[in-house]
Amino acid sequence: MEKKNKIRIVTAASLFDGHDVAINIMRRIMQAQGAEVIHLGHNRSAQEIVEAAIQEDADAIAITSYQGGHIEFFKYMFDLLAQNDCKHIKIFGGGGGTILPSEIEELEAYGIAKIYSPDDGRHLGLEGMIAEVLAAVSKEEKAKDVAVNTANFNTQNWKAVAQAISIAEAGEFGKIQQEIDKLKGKTNSVILGITGTGGAGKSSVTDEIVRRFLRNFEDKSVAVISVDPSKKKSGGALLGDRIRMNAIFNKRAYMRSMATRESDRALSEYIKPALDVCKAAGFEFIILESAGVGQSDASILEFCDVSLYVMTPEYGAASQLEKINMLDYADVIAINKFDKLGADDAYNDVCKQYKRNHVQFQAKNEELPIVGTVASKFNNNGVNALFRLLLKTINTKLNVDFGELHPTTLSGDVTEPIIPPARTRYLAEISETIVRYDNWASEQSKIASKLYQINGVLNLVNGE
Repeated sequence: MEKKNKIRIVTAASLFDGHDVAINIMRRIMQAQGAEVIHLGHNRSAQEIVEAAIQEDADAIAITSYQGGHIEFFKYMFDLLAQNDCKHIKIFGGGGGTILPSEIEELEAYGIAKIYSPDDGRHLGLEGMIAEVLAAVSKEEKAKDVAVNTANFNTQNWKAVAQAISIAEAGEFGKIQQEIDKLKGKTNSVILGITGTGGAGKSSVTDEIVRRFLRNFEDKSVAVISVDPSKKKSGGALLGDRIRMNAIFNKRAYMRSMATRESDRALSEYIKPALDVCKAAGFEFIILESAGVGQSDASILEFCDVSLYVMTPEYGAASQLEKINMLDYADVIAINKFDKLGADDAYNDVCKQYKRNHVQFQAKNEELPIVGTVASKFNNNGVNALFRLLLKTINTKLNVDFGELHPTTLSGDVTEPIIPPARTRYLAEISETIVRYDNWASEQSKIASKLYQINGVLNLVNGE
């Protein structure tokens, strides 16, 4: 396959390492130079990083490691790639002064493409180092072909699935389309489309749905196709949905991040073949998550069986709801971040608008497919209700027996938050207390200085 695709790089800070400033600077420069960056965040294990790189069909991995265990960490990543027949994925790294010159030589001799030192930073500069990485990656070619057949194309062969999607993104899907079409009809896959405004928490909701699905259906697999926008200026993209994804690190879960490659689109033009690839591999449940959308966008409906619209209570005036197309078409609506002030009023307003749109004026609010969720909260009752509603909607709308909800899936609801409501501002309270103390200490210091001056004058007057 010719190198028509954008350069794709997985970035992260290593396990037990909370120093993410350096990797964030580096991946922003990569994006500015036109790369598509799949960012995992900090404190990521070698296994997580390698699995992400294979599933994403990445060209390279770029890691910062300041925790002292870099020798073992980088070597283990290299070994994992070799075990999965993915030695074509290059590894780049850096760790400032924590990685000694002798250790750099050892790692590069082992097979690591390049470990950058502070001296490299002084000679090349940040942009020079990134340009060198991208130049080294662009010289490589991915596999020219991927075998698509019953024997090897399945939910466990992430490499083959990932390469097939890359072939589609390169505009060469015709090479494998006939084989894909033969295989995709063998599995009755259900596609859930998740869309909503940017920052509504779509990825967090997706992660919670995946977690419950894997727990509820021990014999089923799930694929997530997540789309993020490309930058019009550089052509690069931050594919950052994996930062919020924790449930996908499972042998029955696959995830592929895709860039729109058009600044004014919520979905990539290669979504259809990507979904066909996942169907052909045999994934029973496929989640398609769009990039953040505006009020008029409803493009996801063309590709999914059941649609979920995720919004927040902060949509502006109630009249703004009349402009949202997805309130006409969404099978289920989730008002995420339902712990915010005004959430109950927002719920009532959305219910009113839904009744108007669907001419269901006699319906009670609790009968509508609208749920308030807090996806950032562990085992949230709202997310549990959402998962229950999605299963019911799939079964009724598609007239299938997708499966029943096991009682243990949603057991053990946590009703108390980790931080009690009375302490939600505890960090601010600590800061305010310190500020008050500093102000008090400054005032006492001034008083003490004046008292010292007064005593000095009295001593002079008294001739002491």
